[in-house]
Amino acid sequence: MQFVCDGPNGTWFRMETEGEAIRESQLMNHAVEKHFRQAAEAAAKTFVPPASTWAFEQKIGLKSHVQKVMPIFVTLRNSEGAGLVTAMLPPAGTDESSFRPVVVGPANADPYTRHAEDIKALARHYGLTLDPARCFPYRRG
Repeated sequence: MQFVCDGPNGTWFRMETEGEAIRESQLMNHAVEKHFRQAAEAAAKTFVPPASTWAFEQKIGLKSHVQKVMPIFVTLRNSEGAGLVTAMLPPAGTDESSFRPVVVGPANADPYTRHAEDIKALARHYGLTLDPARCFPYRRG
């Protein structure tokens, strides 16, 4: 995981591997692993390998391309490493209006009731608006 920014009650980290997404799904009891895998596979399909006759060179730049093209998956952890919030944000440089961010707590609970200030810190870091009415897909009522 890669450090992103600090919030008032925890630290945001970016998930960079499928293994990290699997662990996040287990820790948070939700399906981020599935979404991470689907996004990575879709991003990999858009990769155009460099022109080369050497097979091993065909993968040069793939990892960087995938991270640039796929959504950004982040997790908020407390000082003991417990998972608090998971978010899927637009890929870097993507217009926020064309991508619906998702922000959820453990078992897809509403994270805004306890972690609104941490989510605001993440939004400021990426220059996004992470409004609960748009970003929390399981709003009831």
